[in-house]
This record gives sequence, structure tokens and C-alpha cells, in this order.
Amino acid sequence: MAGVAGSGIPASALDPAPGVSDLTHDIDQILDDPRLAVAQAGVVVKSAETGEDLYSLQPGKLFIPASNTKLVTSAAAVETLGLDYRFSTTVLATSKPGRSVKGDLVLKGTGDPTMLAADYDALAAKVARSGVKEVTGRLVADDTWFDGVRLGADWTWDDEPYYYAGQISALTTSPDTDYDAGSVIVSADPGSAPGKPAKITTTPPTDYLKIVNKAVTGTTTNADITREHGTNTVVITGTVADRYEDWISVWDPTLYTASLFRAALAKHGVLVHGPTVRGAAPSGATTVADHRSMPLGELLVPFMKLSNNMHAEILTKAMGRKVSGQGSWAAGLAVTSAFAQNNGVPTARLRDGSGLSRIDGLTPSGIASLLVNLRAKPWFTTWYGALPVAGESERFVGGTLSSRMAGTAAAGNVHAKTGSLTGVSALSGYVTSADGEPLVFSVISNGYLSGSPKDLEDQIAIRLAEFKRSTAVDGASVLRKSPPANGDLECSWLKPVRC
Repeated sequence: MAGVAGSGIPASALDPAPGVSDLTHDIDQILDDPRLAVAQAGVVVKSAETGEDLYSLQPGKLFIPASNTKLVTSAAAVETLGLDYRFSTTVLATSKPGRSVKGDLVLKGTGDPTMLAADYDALAAKVARSGVKEVTGRLVADDTWFDGVRLGADWTWDDEPYYYAGQISALTTSPDTDYDAGSVIVSADPGSAPGKPAKITTTPPTDYLKIVNKAVTGTTTNADITREHGTNTVVITGTVADRYEDWISVWDPTLYTASLFRAALAKHGVLVHGPTVRGAAPSGATTVADHRSMPLGELLVPFMKLSNNMHAEILTKAMGRKVSGQGSWAAGLAVTSAFAQNNGVPTARLRDGSGLSRIDGLTPSGIASLLVNLRAKPWFTTWYGALPVAGESERFVGGTLSSRMAGTAAAGNVHAKTGSLTGVSALSGYVTSADGEPLVFSVISNGYLSGSPKDLEDQIAIRLAEFKRSTAVDGASVLRKSPPANGDLECSWLKPVRC
């Protein structure tokens, strides 16, 4: 950090091995960067096998961790729910089903973020195949597995229209296999001629949103798609020469999902006479159809590779439901906090599961210690495999690191979790040194004014991949490289770019 070079403290401070002393010098140089002059940076490097500190800068300071919070959330979820945990979505009838259901049909969810419109269509087809042709009562949307709090207490209102801050419900829908629960893809294509209205479509097709199309066909694409705060009115403005699309969250995913299911029932010849309402399935209701999600061990891949915020929050509430019978943030965070305390994180302030909150706080030392302790877990190999891998271009391998550290000693080596908010950047994970020694590291920056320090994180990770205990390494190859092209943005955030 500018003005504090030499403040990194190797474990063998009195007589460090040549390689450790050299590593300290190089990391100090990397951090002596003007972007950090008014900011705070914390860095910890440990031996993954012994827990020995190899480098330490402000290890116990509480930093805003952004999506590094997901390291704790995901590990707690696996420990609490198990790799085989599956979400269920069930259709129930309040009377014995025949050709007619003399009462209500209930769609009950438990938070499955992987449910697509096609899955609700398949449930509707099962209802039809059971012989049901009509429902005399209502379509009841049962989202009572979780509480009714939809948004994190500290989330900013201007994030609310977008997929990465979608509302949390036990009954929800994702538009594609990124599984951004509670969102819809809104696409704008050129119209019939210049100056004519753009053509607007949604994935999945839905009339739940009110589309206000102010966009016109032009020679360049300079469009904006947003949802008006607190409504389902989506406004499209600007010019469209080529397809432009955005992932927009819906207001009230429960009723949105119910609208998709009702349309699917009608498509398969099942008429529901009553209105759609929110409610709880009565005891003794008969199961007509059900769907089970992929196991958590598989869901970890889109969750961690793409840093999916909604998965983190849904799993947080699912933990609370399992442990205390309350599908709430408070109950779930109590589980996560206890797990953190028991696994090397003595100091943590957790306000959500994803890291969207700027009140969340973790220390670099706590994160590094957690990473060391997780290696002893029986499920570690599966969890580790879900972390983004540096420089791997395949999206569901490299994830948020797919465009970083390519062509270096860190490529294919560093498995780590990224983190990004405005003025916040983090990278924490695992790397194998040039000697074959497994290391863990945590690098967090808070409060920089401009210019993402992600290149500094990359330089540190690359230098760790080149680290040798016994000898000094020429670190010039990793010093002062240019910042990443995407700045503050994670690669996977650049929808619809596939990286």
C-alpha cells in the first residue's frame, strides 16, 4: 500500500528463509500502488497444510468482503444441508383429484432457484396426465417455506430492478441455466425500419410485466432497460441496431411464478375457475405432481463460478428453515455465523449470504483460516471444484476468473472467489507454489476511489504461484501489469457476454 511498503510480516520475521523474504518484498512492492493511497488493503498468505503465516498485512481488520462472503455461506450450506440436499416443488389438491378438483390447486415451493418455465410446464403436464381437467376453486401459490421478507435490509434501492438483487421467495423462477432466480430476460431487437419501434420480447414469454417501449430502431445500439421501482413496469429507451438484452428482476416472484404455472395449466387443458391467491397448503392435501432440483453438490457450480447472489440468499434461508424451522435471514445467518466461529473465523459481521450488504464484515485472517480448515471437510473436493479457476475460458470452469491471469503460472492453478462492489474488491482462495506447496490467500481492498485493484490481486496470486521457499524469484514479470480490461466488473456480470 502506498506509504507502507515493508509492512508485510513474514512468519519467520527474525530470520526468514530467502524465498519468504523475497515474497514479502514483492508483495509490498505490488501493494505500493497509488490507487491504494487513500484506501485500506488487507492481505494474508498461509501455508494450507500448517497454517503458517507467510505474509500478513492488516490481518484482523474488518473489511467489506463483497462476494467473498459466499465462501462462508456456501461452506455453511454444504455442512448444514449436505451435498445431496434437493429443493422440492409440489402441486397439491385440496380434494381427491379426479377429472375435477373440487377445491383449490396449490403450487408449493421450497426455494428452488433452478426452476425454469419449462419445469412448471412439465408440472402442469403431469397434472393433466393425472386426468384433471378443471379446478373449481383457486390456484394457491404457497411460498410459506420462507418468510415474507423479499430484499436484504442493507441492499441499495437502485440495485433492486436487476437480476443480481432479485427478490427472495420460496416460489421462484429463473429465465435460463445461469439460474438467476426471480428475473426475466428482456430483449430489444431492431424493428421494421429506422425510426420504427424496437421489437421487445421476454424470456420466458410472460404478460406479468408491463412493457413500456420507448426504444426505436437506429444505426447504433444505445439502449437501456430498467424496471420502475416497486412495480413490474419495464421501460426500454434508446436506439437499437442489434439485439440488446438485460436480466431484470420481477416484483413478487411468487405471483410471477404462479402466472407462469397458470398459463401452463391452460396450455395443457386444465381450467382453473378461481383466482390466483397467495396462501398455505392445508394439511392433508393430496400430491398431484412434484419436481426435485439437482443436488446442492451440482448447484454449487453455477452458484460459485458465477457468484450467484440469489443462490446465497436462498441457501441462507434454507439453512434457517432446517435448523430452527424459520426460513428467514436471521435464522439462516445464525447458522452461518456459528459455522464460521467453529471453523477459524472468530470475527465476522454477516447481514446477508451474498455480500451485497456493505455492513457485512470479514477479516483477511479469518477468511484464510477458514480456507485452511475447510480442507479437512469430507465434502471439500466438491466444494473446491466449484470455485472459479484462473485463466480457464470455459465459463463453468473459469467463472468470474475466466479472463484473469491467463498465460501465467496462476492459470489453471488458482482456485479462488472474487468479490466486487463499488470501491470494494477481493480475491481469496487456493494456489499451489512452484515447490508444490499448497497455499491459501486473502486479498481485500476497501475505499479506493477509481481504478480497480484487481490487477494487484492477480499479481499477488501469480507471485504465489511462482513462490519457492528456498530461493528468491525474479518477480519482475508480475509487477506493474496493466489493470484488467473489465475494471470493477466481474466477467460473469457482463450479461449477455459469455466469458
